[in-house]
Amino acid sequence: MSIFDNRRLNGESFKLDGERMRAGWYSDKYFENIVGMLSSLAQRDYQFSGHSTRLNSLGIDPRGMDIGNIEVEMQWFTRRRPFSLVAGVDKALAMLQCCTGSIDADGTFINTADTLEIEAVHDGVLVRYDGDPMHVRPVLRVRGRYRDFALLETPTLGALTRATRIATNVYNVLVAARGKPVLFFPARFDAHEVQAADGYAYNIAVQRFNMDYGHELGSFISTDAQGDWWGGLGGGTVAHAAIAAFLGDTVECMLAFAETRPVEIPRIALIDFDNDSIGTTLAVMDAMFARYRELIDSGNHEAAQRFKLFGVRPDTSGTQRDISVPPLGDRALDMGVNPRLVFFLRQAIDDAWQRWDLGSDWRERAGQWCRDVKIVVTGGFGPQKIRRFEELGVPVDVYGVGSSLFSNSAEEGTNNDFTADIVRVRVADRWYPLSKIGRQACENPDLLRIQ
Repeated sequence: MSIFDNRRLNGESFKLDGERMRAGWYSDKYFENIVGMLSSLAQRDYQFSGHSTRLNSLGIDPRGMDIGNIEVEMQWFTRRRPFSLVAGVDKALAMLQCCTGSIDADGTFINTADTLEIEAVHDGVLVRYDGDPMHVRPVLRVRGRYRDFALLETPTLGALTRATRIATNVYNVLVAARGKPVLFFPARFDAHEVQAADGYAYNIAVQRFNMDYGHELGSFISTDAQGDWWGGLGGGTVAHAAIAAFLGDTVECMLAFAETRPVEIPRIALIDFDNDSIGTTLAVMDAMFARYRELIDSGNHEAAQRFKLFGVRPDTSGTQRDISVPPLGDRALDMGVNPRLVFFLRQAIDDAWQRWDLGSDWRERAGQWCRDVKIVVTGGFGPQKIRRFEELGVPVDVYGVGSSLFSNSAEEGTNNDFTADIVRVRVADRWYPLSKIGRQACENPDLLRIQ
C-alpha cells in the first residue's frame, strides 16, 4: 500500500476498465498509431535500414534490427520543485499488470506483463528535484517490448500526476497548519469517479506528515468513496442546506441533529447562515448547554453527551463581511473567514458561560464545556492563508480545505505533471542510452524491483 506498511494495493482495488484500456480507449491516439505501426512491422519482419547517429557513435550498427519488436527502457518522473510526495504508483502498476500485451488476429488479448522488468517506488516516497531535467528521480521504470505497453503511457501518467499532485498539496497544507487536523473537502469540485483515488492520496499525505513531524493526525474525509482503497469512512455534520430545511433556524437544526444523529458524530454547528457568526454561536451554545445541563441534572449522563457541542464552523463567503467584524476598509481584514473574526469568536465562546444563570456547582463545568468548543474554519483556505493564520496565532483548531488541493499551477509551484521517456534501447543483449536531447536515464535509490 505504501512505505508505511511496505505493501501494495491489490489490483482489484482500482476497478480498472481493463477491456477498454487494452484497446486504447483511454490513450492518446498517437500511442495507438505507434502500436499499430510496430505491430504491422513485426508481422512483415521489417528490419531497420535507416541511420542512428546515437548508436553509430557508440560503435553500434543497428541495421537489420527488428524494430517491430524493439525493447526499450522507459522512466516515469515528475519535476515539481523542491519535492513531490508520490502517490498513484500502485494504480500504475495495476494497469501494467492488467493491460500489457497485444490483441491477436482473433481479437484475443494476450497478456505479456510477466515479460516486463519493472522497478517502482512505494507510494509515500518523497522525490526531490533541483530544476535540472537531467537530474530527475524516476518513480517507475519498465523494460520490455515497447508495443506491449505503449498504450499505457497516458493512463499511467494520469494516475501518477493526479494522485501525486493531491498528496503533495495536502502535505504542504498540513505543514502550513503546524499539526492541526485538516479536513479533506474537495469532493464537490470534481467528478465522483475520482473520489477513491483522491481520498487515498490525502491519506498518504497524512501518514507521511505524521512520519516526518512526529504527529498522530487522523485522516478526515467527507465521503465513504474517498476511503474505499484504505478503509476510511466519510464524516460530516450539517450543511447550509440543512439549516435552510429548518427555515433558517440554526438552533433548531442543531438541536434536531444532536437528538437524532449517532453520538459519535461530532456536533459542529455551521454558524454563518445569517452572517452573524458570534450571535448564532451564542444562540446555539445557549440551547445546547441548557439541554446538556438538564440531562446531567436528571442523571441521564449518556443522553447528555448528545448535546456536547464539539465545535462551530464559520464558512463566511469571501464577498461578505460578518456583522461581528467592524470594517477596516481592507478586504483581507474584513471579508470572509478572517483572523479578526476568529479571535472575536474564540473570546465569545470562552465567555459564553458567564451569561448563564448558574449555581456554584455548575460554574466550573460550564466554563469547561465552553472552552472545549473548537473552531473549525472553512472557505477559501489553502497553504498561503493557513500560514498567515498560524503566523498570527489565530485560535483555529481545525482547517477544512477544498478546491485548493486540486491546484496545478506553474505560477504557484503546484504543477505535478508526470512525463515518461524512453531512455534506453536493447540491441542484442545489451542496453544502450537513447533519449531525446536534454533527458537521460536517471537513478532513484527508492526504486524497488517488482519483477
